[in-house]
Amino acid sequence: MNEKEFWGFLEEENKKGRIDMVSGTMDGGGPRVSQTSNYICGHVLLPKDYDKIPQKTMIEMGKLLFDPSACSTTKEAILIILAHQTTKDALFLLEEYAKNPDPGLDIFARLALDECYMWNE
Repeated sequence: MNEKEFWGFLEEENKKGRIDMVSGTMDGGGPRVSQTSNYICGHVLLPKDYDKIPQKTMIEMGKLLFDPSACSTTKEAILIILAHQTTKDALFLLEEYAKNPDPGLDIFARLALDECYMWNE
């Protein structure tokens, strides 16, 4: 799966609907607050049927996290999707990525990993 295929997949998934959510913005507080706010607001990309994404597709999209040419917006969307998966594969991908995230995605990666731990309890 490449970035174009990922966004095509997400577009098709979102035609089925997106999760209900409430969001807001946070002002001030520096980069940590900004990344946390971006993570929370990024949930708007989460498809309604996120829990029905095939395992193979989830692993393919997770591999994009390790592609240096993939843009940060793509990686943010993938992190949010993986964070909601209740599989060991998603947890493994997030654990590996959190060890060496892209610059500016360290907090985003940590939040996704923490959320995945919660879903996998």
